[in-house]
Amino acid sequence: QVQLVESGGGLVQTGGSLRLSCAASGRTFSTYAMGWFRQAPGKEREFVVAISWSGATTYYADSVKGRFTISRDNAKKTVYLQMNSLKLEDTAVYYCAAGPRIGYGVSNYDSWGQGTQVTVSS
Repeated sequence: QVQLVESGGGLVQTGGSLRLSCAASGRTFSTYAMGWFRQAPGKEREFVVAISWSGATTYYADSVKGRFTISRDNAKKTVYLQMNSLKLEDTAVYYCAAGPRIGYGVSNYDSWGQGTQVTVSS
């Protein structure tokens, strides 16, 4: 497992942008698929985006396609989530996750960060 720490959350107006970062510890970061999930109050945690260990494959939820971009820098052991054209419904706690293979489900990932709050206001 790896230790994950998210940062970059905050308050932004609709249409604005934020970039989240997830810094990992451990020497095996480059072998892990990475994902971002989010959880709004009263709702289940939902998949947002994911990227394979090499960065060659990415998955996106339909709700964020064309607005969010995931990337990773294995040398820096960091994965990024660039969020543009933010909407009110993007408000949630965003979690970074690591797992042995890329996937859409929570069960694909076995290491999780503590989460970072993203609030989009009108």
